[in-house]
Amino acid sequence: MQITKSKPAGFTLIEVLITVAIVAILAAVAIPSYRNYSIRGRVPDATSNLATKRVKMEQFYQDARTYVGAKAGDSDTATSKYFDFSSSPPSGGADTRTATGYTLYAVGKSSMAGFTYQIDQAGVKKSAVAGVPGWAGSDTCWVTKQGGQC
Repeated sequence: MQITKSKPAGFTLIEVLITVAIVAILAAVAIPSYRNYSIRGRVPDATSNLATKRVKMEQFYQDARTYVGAKAGDSDTATSKYFDFSSSPPSGGADTRTATGYTLYAVGKSSMAGFTYQIDQAGVKKSAVAGVPGWAGSDTCWVTKQGGQC
């Protein structure tokens, strides 16, 4: 009777540790990139809705010669999953609609919390970003990319 040695089945501890290390490195790169990608995909929800509401405000002004009472400035929490829209500042305060001007706001909610976009009757766009690593606001445009890029 001849005894043959067989190779042990399975993986060595070193092989498993190397595999775990590789997966951890890939995850460390992929997860932040995916989060940034997701945020960039949700920003147009705010900017496009604000642009649409601005057009409606101007149409109302053409008919009524005032912005007061324009429905586009009313509080809107149902249009978007990620933003609430209104003509009242997010910090609280009075409605910004007057006879000659307004400011519309898109305030982030859910996964977009910390993002605030605004536009006024002159078309001046502003962005504020708080508590989102790598993102910054702007007093001259709507930020659409990480690092405060417009």
